[in-house]
Amino acid sequence: MRGPLGAVIGRYTSSDGSDKDGIIKHNRKCRDITFLVIFIAFWVSMIVNSSFGFNQGNPLRLTYGLDYEGNVCGSNHRHRDLTQLELRYWLNPNQVYESGLKDGELTLGNARTICLLDCPEPSDDTLNWVCDYPDGEIRLKMDDWIDRNYDYFEFLTPEMRNSSLQLQGPCYPIIFPSVNVYWSCQYIARASNSSLRHWQQMGGVSIQEDMIIDKSIRRSMNSRASVLKRYVADIGKSWPVLIVCGGLVPLFLSIVWLLLIRHFVTAMPWITVVLFNMLLISVTIFYYLKAGWIGDDAVTPIIGEHDPYIHVYGRELTHVRIVAILMTFISAVAILTSIAIIRRILMATSVLKVAAKVIGEVQALIIFPAIPYAMLAIFYMFWLSAALYLFSSGQVVQNNCNNTNCCAYDLVLKKVNCEHCCGYSIRYTPHITVAIFFHLFGCYWATQFFIASSATVIAGSVASYYWAQGEEAASPEIPFLPAFASMKRLARYNLGSVALGSLVVSFVESVRFILEAIRRRTKVRGTTPDHWLRRMGYYTSRGCLKSVEWTIKSVNRNAYIMIGITGKSFCKSSAIATELIINNVMRIGKVNVIGDVILFLGKLCVSLFSALFGFLMLDSHKYRSSHNKVSSPLLPVLACWGLGYVVATLFFAVVEMSIDTIILSFCQDSEENQGNAQHAPSLLLETLDSNHYGEDGY
Repeated sequence: MRGPLGAVIGRYTSSDGSDKDGIIKHNRKCRDITFLVIFIAFWVSMIVNSSFGFNQGNPLRLTYGLDYEGNVCGSNHRHRDLTQLELRYWLNPNQVYESGLKDGELTLGNARTICLLDCPEPSDDTLNWVCDYPDGEIRLKMDDWIDRNYDYFEFLTPEMRNSSLQLQGPCYPIIFPSVNVYWSCQYIARASNSSLRHWQQMGGVSIQEDMIIDKSIRRSMNSRASVLKRYVADIGKSWPVLIVCGGLVPLFLSIVWLLLIRHFVTAMPWITVVLFNMLLISVTIFYYLKAGWIGDDAVTPIIGEHDPYIHVYGRELTHVRIVAILMTFISAVAILTSIAIIRRILMATSVLKVAAKVIGEVQALIIFPAIPYAMLAIFYMFWLSAALYLFSSGQVVQNNCNNTNCCAYDLVLKKVNCEHCCGYSIRYTPHITVAIFFHLFGCYWATQFFIASSATVIAGSVASYYWAQGEEAASPEIPFLPAFASMKRLARYNLGSVALGSLVVSFVESVRFILEAIRRRTKVRGTTPDHWLRRMGYYTSRGCLKSVEWTIKSVNRNAYIMIGITGKSFCKSSAIATELIINNVMRIGKVNVIGDVILFLGKLCVSLFSALFGFLMLDSHKYRSSHNKVSSPLLPVLACWGLGYVVATLFFAVVEMSIDTIILSFCQDSEENQGNAQHAPSLLLETLDSNHYGEDGY
């Protein structure tokens, strides 16, 4: 049976008759040590896993392509500096054409590519050429080759010229115009009549010029793997936006919100609800702008200046439009829900007043979240850097192909070479996929751990405040800097319990994510159960798993409170908290729920502000053109929203955990004193009694 908490957390007399040991006893012991060891081992594994990414990866691979030597465009290599040459260009138009045929033997990955500074354009009065990197007898420096627009056809020997006319290099004619699409020059299926005529007059081989010429490049650019790489690269390019909009902006807004709660608690629920709806509508409008449904500022895959009549489709635009529709639905539901809860806002005001009083008494709580915030910021910077390298890790290997289709003149060997002339690609091994999923799981577990640690410290601090009140307390003073005293107790005794709780949430969320991914894949394949009974079980299992996840998160939060108060293990604290809530659910349930709703809307306000600022920063010229262009604002804005929500969770936990801790302490206080809480603040008694006796009024 559970003993009275008053003996655990009430002021007590030490062996020498003094009260120096304080409000919460310190005769604790370490709990759940096994899971603390597991958590430490996990961190060691994270470091090892990240070191593999730093060793094997290159984030430039996420943005730029490979040339015919296996070099990454836009990077410096041992024997060739391609730092300025960021654009990948396909040299042989016939190879590109063949790769678009259903029965073609050559794939686009084996077509000959080169890195250029800009996309070449055909001339109206002559025939321009793009030649291989200068090697062998072609004694040009790379800078001179660039200044000559990659053309040294006039320096070729008769043998080289004949090879070039057979589309085997080292120079290739510019017949089709091209446009910069995500740092690859995509052919426009409109051959230059003048260039084609000059080519034919020189005796060049036949060049295919129908509409299929750009099919394979367009298909490659819009493949799922290519889109995913660009999304991940967008995160790396927009790191200043993530720091400002995912770190500094939510930090400032969260502190402001806490101060407003402290001094303008009556108006804050109303302000929060109205502001939430306004921000949601504003973010939705921005998505409409980027979807092209308002104005002409739609997301485009073309980089730099181009012919306005050229339109290239990118899958990112479809994704933005899907999110815009989703945000429209969410906005409509949010507005209707806000209207429905207007009658409950007054109840939330009375609950928040209790938290405001606690913040006023224990002022260290306002600044304490800055500590886990700083630790999380350092972790996220390390994690994001490692993630970029892990996503780009792999080995650059030469493909296996039919060598007769890729023959090219070798300037070093001085002959047409049909051996080892295939293209290059990045080979990903299965263990890289495992490493990436482990890295993602690690991020979620670490985030939950820091949030849980912060919540436990706040709970211990607020418990000191609660049990120092009332006639039975020896004195009403609060310990000096109770948040830091509570943090010391956590670090010394209960880190293992927090690691266990955060692991449970992370594991359940990961299982739900995996099952949802399987569901989506089976839905695409058309293998969703047909029989109504199987379908009912299918969707019921999904709902049950979601309910289990929500229940575990709720139980965890209350368990952290009891850990901060009693120092018990995670499982024991969960049992104590659950019993207290079940015994008092009729009295505290409605008060607690409506308070949580307002706090949840407050977190969304901060995160939506972060997303809105992210949109504004990404709309600047720096991220819309040239080197730092992001393919879509979708993922950076979503990252700003997620980071803003995490930061808001850390700071809003001051109010959230204050309310929950005081309510749980009140429940235990009432049980120990036959329903008459001796330590409860008068404001809390008024709030609970007005709700309990005024049910019919609502």
